[in-house]
Amino acid sequence: MENKRINGNDLIALGYKENHTLGVALKINSKRHGFTRADMLARFKSVLEDPTDYIEDAVFGILAHAILGQEAVDKSLIALNETPADYVTYGSSEIETGAKVQMNIAMKLPVAIAGALMPDAHQGYGLPIGGVLATNNAVIPYGVGVDIGCRMALSIFDLPASFLESHLSTLKDIIMRNTKFGAGNGYLRHERVDHEVMDSNLFAEHNLLSSLKDKAWTQLGSSGGGNHFVEFGIVEFEKKDEALNIESGSYLGLLTHSGSRGFGATIAAHYTKLAKSLCKLPYQAENLAYLDLNTHEGQEYWLAMSLAGDYASACHEVIHDKIEAALGATLLAKVENHHNFAWKETWNGQDVIVHRKGATPAAEGVMGIIPGSMATPGFLVRGKGALNSIQSASHGAGRLMSRTQAVKTLSSNDLNKMLKDQGVMLIGAGMDEAPMAYKDIHTVMASQKDLVDIVAKFSPKIVRMADDGSRED
Repeated sequence: MENKRINGNDLIALGYKENHTLGVALKINSKRHGFTRADMLARFKSVLEDPTDYIEDAVFGILAHAILGQEAVDKSLIALNETPADYVTYGSSEIETGAKVQMNIAMKLPVAIAGALMPDAHQGYGLPIGGVLATNNAVIPYGVGVDIGCRMALSIFDLPASFLESHLSTLKDIIMRNTKFGAGNGYLRHERVDHEVMDSNLFAEHNLLSSLKDKAWTQLGSSGGGNHFVEFGIVEFEKKDEALNIESGSYLGLLTHSGSRGFGATIAAHYTKLAKSLCKLPYQAENLAYLDLNTHEGQEYWLAMSLAGDYASACHEVIHDKIEAALGATLLAKVENHHNFAWKETWNGQDVIVHRKGATPAAEGVMGIIPGSMATPGFLVRGKGALNSIQSASHGAGRLMSRTQAVKTLSSNDLNKMLKDQGVMLIGAGMDEAPMAYKDIHTVMASQKDLVDIVAKFSPKIVRMADDGSRED
């Protein structure tokens, strides 16, 4: 018990409120300063009861000043709306309380118009992952997310499913030669490819983007870490799809998942910090700081976000083009959709900014890809344009447990057995990405049958992920 870390609930129990002062106390606690847990709790209580006694204290002085200045801070904050609009939650029984709390706070923003929580939702920073939020002329950097424009791309080839089993080693070699993984990793100068996205005038006109151009070019066509992947699998159509002009049957497919790499992450960090400096929200909502699109800062972020989205798409295009050329096969269809983005849309007759942080666009007729995990199926879907979900659907199965919990509790033997049973060859990845760490994709799909129609099923067979334990960058 003595080694148990002090958290926000412990401090609230002492009488602290969820405000800036609580954040200061937690920062002090993160260092412990040689005190025991009991000592820290006793001092936190004493400072709260009489902060003037600690004004000159080397450790707790900053907390004392925060307590004494909290009233002035409160008066300077943008007030939240205490009577927010309702929102719809899909698959509520499978969603953790933390994600619902975050969505409740997001709906209290004065710029919030409508919201929805997807069945794969789980807690994140600011807006929960799987959260959809429509706002009035404002964009929230953490409502978009760190990996701006992260997306799925599926290529379907004119090769039968049997090709995969008979050419397993060849397909593995193609993936290994034409992909690169790991946070911070990229291509050497002589390995770089050209793409029109790198010719954007923004790289010359925008100071931050100019400083990131070399990193962007180095990482163009790579996949990063975390849950990003490149995989060959079998795409099964139960019946002919007229829109894609693909007959019923099973085909070789290539599915990729990654985003804007270090380029997008740096943009996200820069504009989140800027938004927090300009948009002072109460402590519990500070990660939802927003930028007015009528301001220079708002327009600047919008342009940077849009370029990061184009860059993420270019990364997929490079990977798919390389692998298509190596295969020498004919492409029947390619479907791509992105999340971690903000769109200008019309909802219920009103012009809004729709944030989909880990949610797939699902307007009527819009195609999307919703993956399961490395050993469970994903689905090619077509949106139904549901108003309540703000024309959105889940972006995957969603995490059932944290990465740390997965590593500590899941068995590599169980993972290997599951991979063998499903006929999956895994290259890289760690236990944090084991299928058991994710929700049941079939339950998730059942929770959103009103949002999308299933067009085809994708079963992964050769899966490559980062093998260095890195997360998304």
